[in-house]
Amino acid sequence: MNRLKDSTSPYLLQHADNPVDWFPWGEEAFEEARRRDVPILLSVGYAACHWCHVFSHESFEDVETARMMNALFVNVKVDREERPDVDAVYMEATQALTGQGGWPMTVFMTAEGHPFYCGTYFPRPRFQALLNAVAKAWEEQRGELVEQGQQVVAALGGQESALVGPAPDEAALDEAVVSLEQGFDAVNAGFGGAPKFPPSMVLEFLLRRGDPGGMAAATLEAMARGGMYDQLGGGFARYSVDAGWVVPHFEKMLYDNALLARVYAHWWRKDGSPLARRIALETCDWMVRELGTPEGGFASAMDADSEGVEGRFYAWTPAQLAEVLGEEDGRRAAGLLNVTEEGTFEHGASTLQLLSGELPEELRAALFAARAERVWPARDDKVVAAWNGLAIAALAECGALFGRPDLVEAAERAAGLLERLHVVGGRILRTSRDGAAGRNAGVLEDYANVAEGLIALHGVTGRAEYVTRAGVLLDAVLAHFGDGQGGFYDTADDAEALFQRPKDPTDNATPSGRFAAAGALLSYAALTGSQEHRDAALGALGPVSVLAGKHARFAGWGLAVAAAALRGPLEVAVVGPLDDERTKALHRTALMSVSPGTVVTVGQGEEIPLLAGRGLVAGAPAAYVCRDFACRMPVTTPAELARELQN
Repeated sequence: MNRLKDSTSPYLLQHADNPVDWFPWGEEAFEEARRRDVPILLSVGYAACHWCHVFSHESFEDVETARMMNALFVNVKVDREERPDVDAVYMEATQALTGQGGWPMTVFMTAEGHPFYCGTYFPRPRFQALLNAVAKAWEEQRGELVEQGQQVVAALGGQESALVGPAPDEAALDEAVVSLEQGFDAVNAGFGGAPKFPPSMVLEFLLRRGDPGGMAAATLEAMARGGMYDQLGGGFARYSVDAGWVVPHFEKMLYDNALLARVYAHWWRKDGSPLARRIALETCDWMVRELGTPEGGFASAMDADSEGVEGRFYAWTPAQLAEVLGEEDGRRAAGLLNVTEEGTFEHGASTLQLLSGELPEELRAALFAARAERVWPARDDKVVAAWNGLAIAALAECGALFGRPDLVEAAERAAGLLERLHVVGGRILRTSRDGAAGRNAGVLEDYANVAEGLIALHGVTGRAEYVTRAGVLLDAVLAHFGDGQGGFYDTADDAEALFQRPKDPTDNATPSGRFAAAGALLSYAALTGSQEHRDAALGALGPVSVLAGKHARFAGWGLAVAAAALRGPLEVAVVGPLDDERTKALHRTALMSVSPGTVVTVGQGEEIPLLAGRGLVAGAPAAYVCRDFACRMPVTTPAELARELQN
């Protein structure tokens, strides 16, 4: 066992018995590189990454390759999900030097942390040749390598001001819609070509704009009916390798499913689509069933591979369907699920697609039970604060909208775990595992997404403590992450210093920390009346104006937050006893609002400023519809409230 044996990261533990003498990220590794006068080889990946597994099996488990690595370098292994800051700065360097990026990421750098050669996956013969070439260059051309590393650091350090702009207005949002229309795939739905990732944040923005052109509805239906969605167990894979949503990259991530469950719920809230309701609930049930941890949180991911083969757990042949269901029902299921003799995946197997109609429950249940007997993909069971925040928001809203109190309870359990393990002295630790907190400091997305989840949970439960806890986290954002120009860094001012301080305003698979912070700050301001938090939210939206025209796909969450800011957002205070059926009816009507970013509070008392001073009407529960704390006359019936919300 090497130095990774005591790690709390499942990804690092996968490499603990490699013959490579791995170091975890830390000063010990850099000091060893200085002592030995050799470069550092940094390898970054994550537990559910298919090509990370391939690289490991080919090279890191190979004795000869490991011997070369140990003799020539100090080798450092990083879980990108534990250390998104390390991943971010070296991914930027990788993209700058190679024009592309991905995982596994391979970086050769000096003992000062300056990268001079980068890449991703290398087949073993090429990797061995690269090891020798870099080591030879280090001996014979070290000055040039060191200078190149310094130049990379200097070049990357001077790019901060490129996305400075004013707060977006309606014209900018209209411009973004036009940009999205130009990139929309009118045949398959979604945006761009292969590979296709679920554009969760863009879809949220489009729904908040009324879904112009039906782009959101078309994409949501295509994803739900394609092979990227698990037609038997629920939940979405990370992306589709093709443009038609047929073959996924089979790993299933908590963050994707949390974001998508919420978007499907919002689609249902807008259009009443039965498909949207089913997908939202099945996705929530999948998160609880397959990612829930004994401590109450949610694990990070399910692997793409089982028995060393990507997708084996999920793919079917017609013969396998017939074996489970019998010949007649097997043919019926094959027709419904587009399982062909030729196969749509590999080795004659097919992914499951439900291109029209619905799969009868008795067929789904039989196939689901049979599949459960297969060898399951591994689970990355670390709990990431940011992604649990996204899950809390989704579960709380879906539970309230669809009458599933068990989902709200799951959200509350996760919020309780974060409070117990992750929040210490008003600061967040990014990960935990098996009930033990990790050592890594939270980054901006952790603070922002957890605050977002807590505010959503308050809107559903009325518990004031969730707003208080969100406020503590957002105050930490203002105190420790600000850049002095209206934006935010991704790491705190007291975090470990890397060769540059990461600051990426654009969305990736999850909302950017900056835009996530803007959304949580805006909602908190709507509940509390805090001008400081509202001003900070608006200041953080500056890049949206720059990105809206040509790069709207990378600013989806910022566009969604801007849509809410331009409409207020709407604030709804439902005043009355929580156990009164009249209060519950008003509260449910408030939660059905489709006005962008509507913020809801419910209960009685002075703890939540939006509720303060607003009382019952003639002894009956009442709802107040407000903007910037200026409220219209209160109403006492759901029908009256619905009219107020529509107006």
